[in-house]
Amino acid sequence: MSGTRRRFFQDAAFFGAGVLGLTEALRGNTQVSDPQAARAIEQGRHHSPYGHPKKKELAPTGPDPFLPMSTPDLPDLPHELDGRVKVFRLVAEPVKRKIAPFKTIDAWGYNGSCPGPTIQVQQGDRVRVIFENKLPESTSIHWHGLEVPIEQDGVPWISQKPIAPGEKYVYEFTVHQEGTFFYHSHGAMQEMIGMIGFFVAHPERTYKPRADHDFGVILQEWAVLPNNSVPNTAAMEYNWLTFNGASAPSITPMIARLGSRVRLRIINMGMDHHPIHLHGNQFVMTGTEGGRAPESTWYPMNTVLVGVAQARVVEFDAKYPGAWMVHCHLPHHMMNSMMDLLKDRAIETANTTDAKALAQMETLANDVPFEHVHHSPIAANANSVPGFPQDAFMEMGMDGAVEKPETHGLPKNWSAGMMGMMTLIRVLPDKEYDEMTQRIKGAGTAEQKEHSHES
Repeated sequence: MSGTRRRFFQDAAFFGAGVLGLTEALRGNTQVSDPQAARAIEQGRHHSPYGHPKKKELAPTGPDPFLPMSTPDLPDLPHELDGRVKVFRLVAEPVKRKIAPFKTIDAWGYNGSCPGPTIQVQQGDRVRVIFENKLPESTSIHWHGLEVPIEQDGVPWISQKPIAPGEKYVYEFTVHQEGTFFYHSHGAMQEMIGMIGFFVAHPERTYKPRADHDFGVILQEWAVLPNNSVPNTAAMEYNWLTFNGASAPSITPMIARLGSRVRLRIINMGMDHHPIHLHGNQFVMTGTEGGRAPESTWYPMNTVLVGVAQARVVEFDAKYPGAWMVHCHLPHHMMNSMMDLLKDRAIETANTTDAKALAQMETLANDVPFEHVHHSPIAANANSVPGFPQDAFMEMGMDGAVEKPETHGLPKNWSAGMMGMMTLIRVLPDKEYDEMTQRIKGAGTAEQKEHSHES
C-alpha cells in the first residue's frame, strides 16, 4: 500500500473517531477521551465567524450586589443571619396610622406599621419568617406571587391551621424567583384594614438596563365615616385613598438625580383598579407580579393600570428637571374626604359662599394647625353660575404641617391641590440632588439621636 493511500485511511479513521466522539458528547457524554476530538467539540461550541474562538469567561461565583428599593413613609424589616438563612421577625398587631395631618385611623398592620414593613431579599436566598399574632383574632400570611411549598402558602384550613391570638408560626422557603411580590393576610377584611406589605426579590444578576433609583408604592382605599377612626372594611365605596399608608399632601416625595434611570414598583391590594399616571415623562412597563417582562414586550406609555392584586413595575430615564406628579387618574381618587374635614361639619358642595368656605378652612387650619392660604381666585358672580362650586373650595394648602426634607424648595402653597393618591418625583440636577441627599441624611441622623435619647 502506498504512503499516500495509507495516510488517506489513517486520516479517515481519525476523522471518524473525532465525529464519533463529537456525537457522543452531544448526546450528553462530556468525558471525551481523545484530546483532539475534545478540542474540536470545544471549538464547535465557541465557533465565531470573526476569528479564533475566545477563551471562555468564568461565570461569577456569587450574586450581584443589588440596589435596595426605597419605600417612602414605610420602614424596611431588618433580618438576622442563622448560618445562610435570612431570619425576619414579623408581628401582626393593631396600629394607629396618621394618613393626613387632620386624620388618624385605627388600622391593623405589622411591626407597628400599616402597610407593613418592606421585606427585601435576593433570588436564591433561604428565608425564615418568625411570625407572631398579636391580633384579637386568628390570621395567617400569604406570600403573593411567590412559588413556595404548599405548607408555606398561608391559606387557613387548607395549607395550615389559623394562627391563633398569641401564637407564633414559622414560615421558611427558598426564593428562586426574582421580582415584585407582596405578603398579606388571607382574610378578606384583614386585607382591607391594612394587612399588606412589599416582598421584593432582587435578581441574582442585575437587570439591564441598570436602574439608579428604585421606589415602591402600595395602593390602598379606606372607608372611614366622619367622627370615626375605624375603617369600614365591609363598605363598597371609599373616601380615603393612600400611597404607602398616607394621603397627599402627607406622602413623602421621591427624589431622583437628573439623567438617572428610575424604577417604580406599584402594588394594589384594594377593591378598585388604579390608572397611575406620571407627568412629563414616558415610561415602559418592565415587570409584573410574575417577575421581569421580556424587553420585546416593552412599549412607551405614561399611564399604567394597576389591577387588584397586581404589581406593575415601570422604568424611565429622568431627562427633565422638575417636580413631576405621580397620581391615580380616577378623579375621585385625587381628593381627600370632603365629608371629614371639619369633624362633624361637612363642607357643602353647593350654595357655598367665598366667606363661608374660607372660614371653614381657617377653622381646620387652626385645629391642625397650619397656615391656610386663600384658595384660587373666583369670579364675582360665581354663585350665580350653575354648577358652582366644583374645585374652588377644595384647596387645602398646608405646607407647614407636612414639611420634611423632601419638600424643601417646593413653591409656596405647593400642597394646596395635593390630595388622595398623589405624590411627586422630584428630578434634581447634580448640585441640588447632592444638597437634598445631605439634608435627608441629616434629618435621619437627628431623628436617630432623638430616639436614642428617648430610650
